[in-house]
Amino acid sequence: MFKKIVVGTDGSDTATEAVRQAAALASAVGAELAIVSAYEPVSRQRLRQERLEAPEEIQWAINPREDVEATLTEAAELARQAGVECDTFPRQGDAADALLDVAEELAADLVVVGNKGMTGAKRFLLGSVPNRVSHHAPCSVLIIRTT
Repeated sequence: MFKKIVVGTDGSDTATEAVRQAAALASAVGAELAIVSAYEPVSRQRLRQERLEAPEEIQWAINPREDVEATLTEAAELARQAGVECDTFPRQGDAADALLDVAEELAADLVVVGNKGMTGAKRFLLGSVPNRVSHHAPCSVLIIRTT
């Protein structure tokens, strides 16, 4: 059935439910799980300012991927709670492109996405990420309805 499942998250409630269901499915069928989150680059000026304002002992942790790493860590913990080990993939750029790229790279059998809640202005378009993924994925797509 499914051997490799890719799921996208941006930390939203919808995406978190997609991760939960993807992890449950991976656990049930013994599939590998890959969790993907896209991010936009942070300017060097903003990073420099945040480092100056942060306590010295945590300045090293401030980086362009800081937020996405936290999102992926939380999602990976959900997967582990379901008994599934997973790999995480922070990708710079568009969410749909990130999911499609990882699905292709891993030769995934299934991509799982939530039906809304993706980041940026795209969240207002009904399922722009799920819509693009469903039309361009190299495999089957499961859209988790949460509304």
